[in-house]
Amino acid sequence: MSAARSAISRWPGAADPRVLLGGAIAAYAVGFGSLSVLRHRAFNTGRFDLGNMVQAVWSTAHGDPLEVTSLAGEQFVRLGAHFDPILVLFAPLWLAWPSPDLLVVAQALVVAPGALPVFWLARKHLASERAALGFALAYLLNPALQWMTMSEFHPVALATPFLLFALWYLDEERLLPFAVFALLAVATKEHVGLALAGLGAWHLVSRRRALPGGAVVATGLAVSILALAVVIPYFSPSGTSSFYGRYDEVGGSPGGIVETAVTDPGTIAAAVSERRDGAYLLHLVLPLAGLALLAPLVLLVALPELALNLLSATETQTSIHFHYSATALAGLIAASVLGAARVVRRRPAMAEPLALLAVGAALAGNYVLGGLPVWRAFPGGEELGTRVAVVDEHDRIAARALRLVPPDAVVSASNSLGAHLSERRRVLSFPLAAGAEWIAVDETRPGYADRIDAALPYAAAIARVRRDHRWELVHQQDGVLLFRRRAS
Repeated sequence: MSAARSAISRWPGAADPRVLLGGAIAAYAVGFGSLSVLRHRAFNTGRFDLGNMVQAVWSTAHGDPLEVTSLAGEQFVRLGAHFDPILVLFAPLWLAWPSPDLLVVAQALVVAPGALPVFWLARKHLASERAALGFALAYLLNPALQWMTMSEFHPVALATPFLLFALWYLDEERLLPFAVFALLAVATKEHVGLALAGLGAWHLVSRRRALPGGAVVATGLAVSILALAVVIPYFSPSGTSSFYGRYDEVGGSPGGIVETAVTDPGTIAAAVSERRDGAYLLHLVLPLAGLALLAPLVLLVALPELALNLLSATETQTSIHFHYSATALAGLIAASVLGAARVVRRRPAMAEPLALLAVGAALAGNYVLGGLPVWRAFPGGEELGTRVAVVDEHDRIAARALRLVPPDAVVSASNSLGAHLSERRRVLSFPLAAGAEWIAVDETRPGYADRIDAALPYAAAIARVRRDHRWELVHQQDGVLLFRRRAS
């Protein structure tokens, strides 16, 4: 124990933990903002999803709130796909910085300060600023958080810091700032209200505050029900969520899942016990040193999203490399702090050793699972995605080519080029080209609609365009092709 205390005394040095935390937050924001911009300029973002968000923000800034083009070529309000009205707040910023870079940089700038409520919560419950710094650093080192920050741009990624701020203010019983962050959180995606309801249940039980806790539970449930049952069907071209198909095996809708859970619980059990599901949970829990399991009540915040991901047939939802763990991360990180606090209440001297354990687990998890490019230089370090932020000559050729496409033209684009062509009213996903004036494709990066695993149909579709006398090839270099529709 003395060795642990000695290590703790050395790792922050003599500096103020708050100064170190500020430096760490700034480093995260600058580092991951820069990596995200480079990833976009290396054409490792897509029409789905970054381009879709860009089009929604661009449309809002130009007088058509949240209008986007679907995969089927329909113009509709994005709220028919996901309930994320927070995108409207980016429209004024777009007028000042009209670039997709705005969104990916903003994502890093918002996620990074999520370390602050972690620090405040740990300082309060562990009675140690150095221990609080440790848990805040563990937040910033979390591999799932870092992957989420680099995963293009998704409004729900902002729910992680918003929910952590909301939890902190609710723990302090400062209801006005809590309400502000709770409102911001639920505006990022339709299921975030369920996480908010979990937060209210935690407050109700742990603090015995029936009125505010119950009100939060009711509000969170009401927002999610309203979003799923009213808003999305109203704006959806099909009259229902296009994502329910991911749950066909377990009921195909919220009501169907409940019915399956009651009438055929074995199907639910089978859906959440696949091998990839267990690996996913370990990837979330182990970088937090398992401390989250010591505060099961706080896990009510994480449970709704974890359930949605485990029940889904879409494999990306059980991977930390995407944005699907945003609300789960908020609950797990808060639970790790309050789990450590349970230990510290019995053994006060354990605050700083537990913080050191949290930092060590986060760093080890980052080494094995994280997306930092530096890990490829070390034996056993994670190599996935370590080249995605490298801009090469092919990328520069593509960027020059896309400048030839008029900014007001209707364009059909392959997925990798589409993120760079979405700042317009109408953009189609190749091979759909009805009504398009231009087609932009990259033969070296297959992208059939929004899929990246369909090289043969992609090549066949390009060959059809080459043979079609209605299209003129106006640019061809290094596999980047631009076609312009001939005048009739």
